[in-house]
Amino acid sequence: MTAYKDRSKEELLQIREELQAAYEAFKKRGLKLDMSRGKPSAEQLDLSMGMMCVLDNFTDLKCEDGIDCRNYGVVDGIPEAKRLLGELIEVPADHIIIYGNSSLNVMFDVVSHAYTHGVMGMTPWCKLDKVKFLCPVPGYDRHFAITEYFGIEMINVPMTPEGPDMDLVEELVSSDEAVKGIWCVPKYSNPQGYTYSDETVRRFANLKPAAKDFRIFWDNAYNVHHLYEEKQDVILELLHECEKAGNPDMVYKFSSTSKISFPGSGVAAISASKANLEDLRRQLKIQTIGHDKVNQLRHVRYFKSIAGIEKQMKKHADIMRPKFEAVLDMLEKELGGLEIGTWTKPHGGYFISFDALEGCAKAIVAKAKEAGVVMTGAGATYPYGKDPHDSNIRIAPSYPPIEELVQATELFVLCVKLVSVEKILQTK
Repeated sequence: MTAYKDRSKEELLQIREELQAAYEAFKKRGLKLDMSRGKPSAEQLDLSMGMMCVLDNFTDLKCEDGIDCRNYGVVDGIPEAKRLLGELIEVPADHIIIYGNSSLNVMFDVVSHAYTHGVMGMTPWCKLDKVKFLCPVPGYDRHFAITEYFGIEMINVPMTPEGPDMDLVEELVSSDEAVKGIWCVPKYSNPQGYTYSDETVRRFANLKPAAKDFRIFWDNAYNVHHLYEEKQDVILELLHECEKAGNPDMVYKFSSTSKISFPGSGVAAISASKANLEDLRRQLKIQTIGHDKVNQLRHVRYFKSIAGIEKQMKKHADIMRPKFEAVLDMLEKELGGLEIGTWTKPHGGYFISFDALEGCAKAIVAKAKEAGVVMTGAGATYPYGKDPHDSNIRIAPSYPPIEELVQATELFVLCVKLVSVEKILQTK
């Protein structure tokens, strides 16, 4: 297929006319499709309905140490929930605090704690002249929203297939005491689906921060979210690597069952050094009398162990895999060789990252919306919603039924073609 940039002006004008006619036909369909967020589909939610039956009015609701889970108490989680989440995020149970349903909530709380009271007795960030965070880009918009909310300056760090640009990370962390943290989605990253290499993880563990209260915010959201049994990414466990490197306190590791069981009713956790956890417990004892232990018990009795979670995730993969493949097949069929876009082909996670020609992303997303398909806003994968190249678009295949997903992708590639032709014509 000949690249658009190598076509004559007359050819491109003809192509534009054909594409515009196809686009107008799409608008007449009256589509109302949503690909804006990485939400599990109803079919995926149905996988966990058996969890609603593991507890009833005849069930013993005491956890293994005899605590009645219906009552107050146990501020940091019941023992069996700590073990289950520990297996999930590959750390010992005594390095975990169990929270409520949302790991994003935990991340917000940890940043808030550092901002108002400081990390392990150090100066609260609110009393400093400047606080900075490193943000691998493209990245997760809700991470960036947290640091923006607290007025923390965000610095872009380019992502590579091996993880963030570690030369730049090392330089910034070691030279600037104002750099207090970095956001990371280390496995099947949002949105590119990249997994950090062993070298990247070890370089993180061996950072030499200028700030003693620098922390790596390690959001292990997709640790077991594989698409294929035979092609599963593997990542080194950072907490252990930090201990080996003599930096045991440098990482907060976050996880949850949000896309394993019910996104609105999962169980979230933080893993860190014992010193970090004790620092956070002091806040927790003021903040809450205890999170939902009945829900913790429900998850433990339903999944029982990491084997139960892995069995569940194979069912998720069977639902997700055809959707990812449908999108990727259409991108290759319709855009391959045209040189108007590139995209990732992840082995897991929830997203495909698409890079359009520079200056085209906003126009592509706007055209798709005009014709009835809502996508993640262009720029959302960068701090402050500002993609300096206006090129990255996050594709979220999980939520729509596959028939609707195919229609939405057809429209998306049509919009990519139309906007790209118009962009190239400006140079002819």
